[in-house]
Amino acid sequence: MEEFKIEGEYIELIALLKVTGIAETGGVAGILVTQGEVMVNGVIELRKRAKLKPGMKVTVGDKEIRLV
Repeated sequence: MEEFKIEGEYIELIALLKVTGIAETGGVAGILVTQGEVMVNGVIELRKRAKLKPGMKVTVGDKEIRLV
């Protein structure tokens, strides 16, 4: 599991997918989300701009990211 340190109060889901390299662009990140391929804390997340805060876990395929 990879850890990602948030700068500020939160990070939007599509921004996290871009900055961690899971998605090459915001468009690709949006497609991953709308296709139901992204889980937040074990639940499929369909909101592209969901606000993620420290303590949350994002899973895409076999990649897991814990926000700190």
